Amino acid sequence: MEFKDYYKIMGVERSASQDEIKRAYRKLSRKYHPDVSKESDSEERFKTVGEAYEVLKDPEKRAAYDQLGADWKSGQDFRPPPEWDQGFEFHGGGFTEADASQFSDFFESLFGGGNAGRGQTRNPHFSQRGEDTHAKVIVELEDAYNGATRTITLHHTELGADGRPNVVNRTLKVNIPKGVYQGQHIRLMGQGSAGVGQGKAGDLYLEIEFNSHSFYRVEGRNVYLDLPVTPWEAMLGARVSVPTPSGKVELKILPDSKPGRKMRLKGKGIPGNPGGDLYVVLQVVLPPADTDEAKALYREMEKKLAFNPRAALGV
Repeated sequence: MEFKDYYKIMGVERSASQDEIKRAYRKLSRKYHPDVSKESDSEERFKTVGEAYEVLKDPEKRAAYDQLGADWKSGQDFRPPPEWDQGFEFHGGGFTEADASQFSDFFESLFGGGNAGRGQTRNPHFSQRGEDTHAKVIVELEDAYNGATRTITLHHTELGADGRPNVVNRTLKVNIPKGVYQGQHIRLMGQGSAGVGQGKAGDLYLEIEFNSHSFYRVEGRNVYLDLPVTPWEAMLGARVSVPTPSGKVELKILPDSKPGRKMRLKGKGIPGNPGGDLYVVLQVVLPPADTDEAKALYREMEKKLAFNPRAALGV
């Protein structure tokens, strides 16, 4: 008997949510409905999609199926393990022998055709670890320097008293440790999807994402700052105050510094082992000629400096 990859049939990943599975089923059932589709095998494909959905829509059936999915691949011969002769118990699914007749032998070998709907308990000790879940948490760059606590709201599926999945909201307070960086994953054990039976809950993985900052850029643990300076500060040198996410520092600008010059503040990037650096990129800003006095100064510079910025171009 050939193993059926229900996820492949539905066109979804094994990590797909219940909503994604439902959307895929609606799309495929419309596509292959015999009254609509012109494909010659539409009826058979319609039944196959229905069979896959019957399993994947039910968290307990899906958990049982997933337990085998790691050992078999699509196209391989399927032989249930010996312990599966005892069967499985599914609560609140309303599955009957008449239902089983709609589906394949593979389906019946998993879930038992004749006895599944007669209220008989079959392997009530079945357990399955809950799935790991993933979410993003947006933090400020300063949080990476100092650490912080953030409150996040997650949407996830839980089994109700009737055995049906329900989408619920859950609020968590999360400690953001000092030294986190963009794209880092924080693992919260036991905060993922609930397990089946006595199975433990999965883990929650939070991906760190920095909120956009008005003047800092982040690359890994390194931080970049475009620093405006005056022409005389760049040409004559100066000491200026520079902001960093951990506080102000004094920076020495060397004489004859060209626009775009990059100056490194070692260890002033995101903390870590090793920590990052902060790079200050000089941006020369010209004073506006918005008064008669300012215009006169520019004319004096024009006469006395005799500066041609296009000389290298031969013009």
